[in-house]
Amino acid sequence: MHELSIVASVLDQLEEIRKQQPAGARFTKVGLRVGELAGLDVDCLRFGYECSVKDTPWETMALEIEEVPRRQRCPKCANEFRAANWATQCPQCGETETELIAGEELQIAFVEVDE
Repeated sequence: MHELSIVASVLDQLEEIRKQQPAGARFTKVGLRVGELAGLDVDCLRFGYECSVKDTPWETMALEIEEVPRRQRCPKCANEFRAANWATQCPQCGETETELIAGEELQIAFVEVDE
């Protein structure tokens, strides 16, 4: 389960952010953006987070995950559309060679801090 290593990486990054905060700052929520094509099981990610923060200073911090669907853009007509079931053909003009514009994300989107 590589979701645990992702959680560990997120917590490492949060520790670096914490060092830049005033003394006594408390992290209340972290938001992650996870693309449909990121290769992660969101339920496993949540479970791994819960296990990893238990009995740590991070335990009270909530986790919010935004799941980002796969989106394509047509170079011919500039239509942007959700690509369902690997169907990447432009529904507007029929172009078959469209470009991926969303769905591979794996990032910290925000951190809420009480000072």
